[in-house]
Parts: sequence; structure tokens; C-alpha cells
Amino acid sequence: MIESTVVPTKYWHSLSDGRVQCDVCPRECKLHDGQQGLCFVRANQDGKIVLTSYGRSSGYCVDPIEKKPLNHFLCGTPVLSFGTAGCNLACKFCQNWDISKSREIDTLADAASPEKIALVAKELNCNSVAFTYNDPIVFMEYAIDVARACHAKNIKTVAVSSGYMCAEPRKEFYNYIDAANIDLKAFTDDFYHKITGSHLQPVLDTLLYLKHETNVWIELTTLIIPDKNDSEKELKEMTKWVVENLGPDVPMHFTAFHPDWKMMDVPATPLATLIKARKIAIDNGVHYAYTGNVDYKLGENTYCHACGLRLIARDRYKLTEWKLDDSGSCIKCGAACAGVFDKKPGNWGNKRLPIQLSHYASSIATS
Repeated sequence: MIESTVVPTKYWHSLSDGRVQCDVCPRECKLHDGQQGLCFVRANQDGKIVLTSYGRSSGYCVDPIEKKPLNHFLCGTPVLSFGTAGCNLACKFCQNWDISKSREIDTLADAASPEKIALVAKELNCNSVAFTYNDPIVFMEYAIDVARACHAKNIKTVAVSSGYMCAEPRKEFYNYIDAANIDLKAFTDDFYHKITGSHLQPVLDTLLYLKHETNVWIELTTLIIPDKNDSEKELKEMTKWVVENLGPDVPMHFTAFHPDWKMMDVPATPLATLIKARKIAIDNGVHYAYTGNVDYKLGENTYCHACGLRLIARDRYKLTEWKLDDSGSCIKCGAACAGVFDKKPGNWGNKRLPIQLSHYASSIATS
């Protein structure tokens, strides 16, 4: 049972002027008593930072893991996905703005304890649970408790995040995460500052930390926005940085922008732009480069970086071909395909299954 949606947090400190500073992300919101941070869900109550959305969700859905997108992690398997409300960025192009920018905790219709989520995931044969739709770092206390409950049942955890986080909470949070898709939204601080209200370097710091100091499997996603982050120069600099600092085996997903939120006047991304971005990545040494939100078969599939064999063919999220051996290597040349693979892929396909947790696992009560 969830006794309260308001829980104490530990990443904050008091200021000399009576305010309290939240230390979860580099935004460092400095709050008077009763004020909320930009994320809307962390607030100053009685001189302490609390999380106000513990145990509340904007909804649950069983998705294909490839939708996160993760193309090299438990391929073909179902993942129980959920988010809460709020976000610590202010992206003008946000495509989940009704969730991430919600100021109304009461709009979070579904509620569940961490144990309930883990039990339902098990009942639905989900191999993992994903914290997504809004950035999980703003509800990290809830996410960590869910991750603990999931790991107790041998269920993996996935974070879909902007990576905009301070070092100390980042270390704790990712200690409970098995895979992450990080939005590398652009490769200029100007873009980050003007369009997302944040900065680039903390995101790069998160990527370096995840790659070199954890065992978290990481993939990157960049939403390509016309005339904002699609120049050949920027794409070359970004992909070179990834190869030089993270290595060639970190998959990169280049996805198409569609007008939304506060950028309705910007046109959708042409397919040719995504094809160009993918080619630049491959030319700069990225082994696995993908396109998303478009119908482009070459950009959906996984190819052996050594011999070029098509290892995994996809029709959107459905796997239609599998040429990896039990060790996750190419059946033709034996080169390892980077990732976290089961001996056999799942067959969840393109299904999307919205659920109400109260309909499952009746032995655990919801609040």
C-alpha cells in the first residue's frame, strides 16, 4: 500500500537566505517554503525537499523494448512502461508535454506500490520495466524502489532520460538501472540553452559516467530538428565524440521530428536528413546507427560491423530475421554484436497493451 504520495528526499541543502536548493539536477532550483521546482514534482515543504508524486503514474503500457528505443537489449521482449508527471527540462519540442509539463498531480490516475508493479510485470511476462514518458530522475526515489522490487523478481530496469543529472544522485540512481536510452538532443550548448533550457556538458558527463564507471547498457537518441541540430558539421562532431569517448559499439538512433508543443511552426524532418545523419555516423565509425519515426528499412536493421551481414531485421518493432548465435555473435564471421541478448529473441512484435494495474496481481493491493 502507498500511504502517501509525498516522501522525503536527500539531495538538497539549506541556503543562508532561508531557501532550500534541490541538488538532483544542474538546474539547482532554489525554493522558498511551498514552492515547486521547475520539474513541478519536487518541492520545498517545511524547509525540506520532498517528492510529491511517489506511487502515482500517468498510466501503464506493455511495449516492445525496441520502442524505448533499445535495439540491443533483450530484443523482441515486452517491457512494462510507465511515467509520472513533471520534467526538469523545458524542451520546446516536447512530444509528451501533456505528461511532462503537467502541474496537476491529481491527473495521475493510476497508483501502485513498487511491489505491485514488479508483481504485475512478472504476471505479464515482461522481461523489464521502463521508467519513461517523463524523465525518471525527477521521481528517482520511486524509481529506485520500483527497481529494487523488480530486481528481486529477476526483472530488469530501463531508464529513458535526458541525462541531465548531478553526479551524486546519478551514481545512486544508475546503481539500480540495467539499460538506459539517453537523449543526446544536440551537440551545441546553444541548442540546449535556447530550446531545452539546460546545458550540454552535464549530459556528456552522464554519458561518460555510464560508459566508463557502470555496467549499464546505453543507447543514444537524437531527435533531428530541421535547421536546429541537423547540420553536417554538428552531426560529424557529435558522432566523432561518441566514437572517441564512448566507443563505436554504442548504438545511435536518429529520429524524425514532428511539429508539437511550442514548435508547431517547424516542419517535420525529411527522410533524407535522417539517412544523411545515419551515413555520417557510420562513416565516423559508429557500428550501429538507426533511423526512427520513419519508414526506412535499412535504418531499422542491425548489421554486422565486421562482415556486413544483416543480423537482425525489423518491421517497425517486430523482429523478422535473427542471425546471432547463442553468444550474441554473427553466425557468418563470428564477430560479437554489442548488446545484452538472450539466447533466443522474444516475439512480442508491434503490440502495444495499455493496462490498469488493478486488473492484475490481485494478491497485492493498490492504493
